[in-house]
Amino acid sequence: MKIDQNWRIRDFSVGEARDLEVALPDFPDTTWIRAKVPGDIHSILKMNGVIEDPFYGHNDQKCRWIEERVWWYRTSFQWEEELSQGEWMELLFTGLDLYATIYLNGVELGRTDNMFRSYSFEVTRELRKGRNWLAVKFDPLSLHVKEKTKEYWSGFSKERIWTRKTQSQFGWDWGPRLINIGIIGEVHLKKRSYAYMDSPYVRTLSLTEEEASLSIDLEVMGRGGRPATEEEINGMEWEVCLSDGERLLSRRYPVVKGKSSLLFQVPHPKRWWTHDLGEPFLYQLAISLYRQGEKIDRYEQPFGIRTLYVEEQSEGGESRFTFVLNGVPLFAKGANWVPIDSFPASVPDTRYRALLRLVKEGNMNMLRVWGGGMYEKDLFYEECDRLGILVWQDFMFACALYPDYNREFMETVKEEIRENVKRLRNRASLALWCGNNENDWLYEALKSNGEITTPFYGEKIYHELIPALLAELDPSRLYWPSSPYGGNDHNSREEGDTHNWQVWHGNVEPRRFGELQRVNYSVEGVSFKNYAKDSSRFVSEFGMHASANRFTLKQYVPPSRLYWGSEEMAYRNKDLHHEKGILLMEGYTGVPKDLEQYIRFSMLTQAEGLKYGVEHYRRNRPVTSGALIWQLNDAWPGTSWSLIDYSFLPKASYYYARKFFAPVLLSIEHRPGQEVRLWVVNDRREDYEDHLEFLLYDFHGRWERRGEWDVTVPPLSAVRVASLPEAEVLRGFSPDKSVMVLRSREGRAGENRGYFRDQKDLELPPAHLEVVVDERRNEITISTDFLARMVMVELDGPHIVMEDNFFDLLPGEVKKVKVEGRDCPIPWKTLSVTAMNGRGERKMYQEGATGEARREKETGEKMRRSNEEKSLERKQ
Repeated sequence: MKIDQNWRIRDFSVGEARDLEVALPDFPDTTWIRAKVPGDIHSILKMNGVIEDPFYGHNDQKCRWIEERVWWYRTSFQWEEELSQGEWMELLFTGLDLYATIYLNGVELGRTDNMFRSYSFEVTRELRKGRNWLAVKFDPLSLHVKEKTKEYWSGFSKERIWTRKTQSQFGWDWGPRLINIGIIGEVHLKKRSYAYMDSPYVRTLSLTEEEASLSIDLEVMGRGGRPATEEEINGMEWEVCLSDGERLLSRRYPVVKGKSSLLFQVPHPKRWWTHDLGEPFLYQLAISLYRQGEKIDRYEQPFGIRTLYVEEQSEGGESRFTFVLNGVPLFAKGANWVPIDSFPASVPDTRYRALLRLVKEGNMNMLRVWGGGMYEKDLFYEECDRLGILVWQDFMFACALYPDYNREFMETVKEEIRENVKRLRNRASLALWCGNNENDWLYEALKSNGEITTPFYGEKIYHELIPALLAELDPSRLYWPSSPYGGNDHNSREEGDTHNWQVWHGNVEPRRFGELQRVNYSVEGVSFKNYAKDSSRFVSEFGMHASANRFTLKQYVPPSRLYWGSEEMAYRNKDLHHEKGILLMEGYTGVPKDLEQYIRFSMLTQAEGLKYGVEHYRRNRPVTSGALIWQLNDAWPGTSWSLIDYSFLPKASYYYARKFFAPVLLSIEHRPGQEVRLWVVNDRREDYEDHLEFLLYDFHGRWERRGEWDVTVPPLSAVRVASLPEAEVLRGFSPDKSVMVLRSREGRAGENRGYFRDQKDLELPPAHLEVVVDERRNEITISTDFLARMVMVELDGPHIVMEDNFFDLLPGEVKKVKVEGRDCPIPWKTLSVTAMNGRGERKMYQEGATGEARREKETGEKMRRSNEEKSLERKQ
């Protein structure tokens, strides 16, 4: 029975009310505010008009009073059941944030101190026939941490280290301080009969084309959460069913002891793959517990048959950090996932599905659930299983020392880890457990700098507690103590995984244990060109800022403050040193002078910078085996490293990522004055065969072919196709007025374009765009007379996704772009199409633009291509 109706909330000052009085069934609450459960206090208050949107302007500052109040939830429910012998009732809370006291019919059941756990209370005696009253009181966290030590290192906030809740709620370098409070998970009244199963553990032991061998560990629990006795399990059976649409296997086994393992084989198994390597096939697994023929408990979950491990050393002895899925060494392509919202408990499931759909469409095969956030809800992992996206799972410790000397703290951490490992260990998508985010690395570096003088508090968690629990609960996956970790300096590029913050943060690399961590805040020090120096084995963080889209800014920034250089725009950027973004743009696009230029310059710099880095890492396979961008998403509408802004509008970098993460990548490697190198990266499991051509265009439309190659690229490899001196490639073309194009003649891979010089040094002529809209087909057709740099299609609405956007158009090229409004109808009358070097006009929607005009453009494009071919034949 789910208890999700008739909830109400009210706040009190500390000490204003007596708890036992407020918890009584007859306490008057009809004037309290109606509440949604699951949910959070901020969202409830906003929905009822008590507070303004915390994301608008500086409204988050106006909400600080909320975290200092005592908050009560109350509801009532009907219960009419008759219990039989051997049955009992439990009240289950799947999420409480944070310091809660639970009362049923005026009786205190218990208290909570960990957002990352569920809590269950036996309530058989406390339940009444008919109407029952449930109350939950939340204390302000300041009451629980005010007497705690806060003298040692903790980034962004001192009190957070004592609170087992989402650490980024205390403010981070990409989000504001918004301390959540509330019933953030479901509330259930659950009947138990004699015994129940405690999180069955299923794993693939071996796998061939002919047969998969699976193991299932089962444990039966009795009343009170203790292991069942022999007397209780007498006459019990397990039933295991596996189905792929049709029932493949159904067997019953006697329960001979409370904890045991079963082995069984699946003939001709269908494997689970990441979506880029194959089908993420899922069987349906069901395990039932019977007592004397009556079903008393059931576990059901989709299950993927696959093998997965991390290769840390190649056959030749070289250091590696490569995920091997079903025997295939894959290149991990993806991003870091931060909480989907500052108030995640109030986010609908549709928003999770929408964001994960964008992940797959962005050709990403891995997400890292970052350690300053939260263990995600089941839906997140269900979707990753279904979509074929691997998950690097951090435990929730980030950028701080944690009080591992405190017994109560360690006890709640132990239960948090135990529960979440059991909950997630059967997920096909779960690839790796990681102890924390940056704690090992930053402790050693800051201690070497003299900023930390204490012991490594938290070390016992990552290096003793977690590995011991995983050895017991999930020995099937690699446990990695921290990220980054490995080598001489935990951020070494010679072993393990790394966070490349030379770019953006200006860290001087490499360093060694004991050396000072130096920083170079200069154009050269933060430049994305530094990615080319990185030989890391696996890069689990790297990135740079870009503005949110114009629509998002307009939604949350007051109109009078929506200009470049305003305090409000600066407030959107929570990183301490704002000059880093300026330095990056100064080195590539030049420094923006107004908001229009800032949006374009920051987006282009981020997109081209990430393209530069990812293509370098992918060309370096198998030495480098992964690139996870910091970060995928935003939890609020700010300026950050995200690829997709808070309104679910992809930035330029996301559309670039669709191309530079594609399974087959055609790549141009070039630095000014040096040779041009052409590459093919093939991440597929089969050969890539194609006919490639390399062309040069000037910005006015003159073009020449510079080479053709028939290529056969082996699976899972990077191959250099050609190396051409810059002067030989240019031959009569100017480096600041030309663009390179590497493409497949057969269209078997996406083409790649590159420039000989940085954006600020290009001599771009004013381009005139022609735009035609076909509303029936949800399609825009765009063409240009001269090269159009960074064509940007904008519509005023959330979650509008283009087939392509932020692209370059060659002279005379015709581009058709499909548009999809995933949260609302497409607002065509707000359409704007511009280019970085447009003639100053903004191409707006015009009524009367028809499909006929579009077809005329297509005919013109065919004629242009035909003329190009004839011209080439004459030259030859």
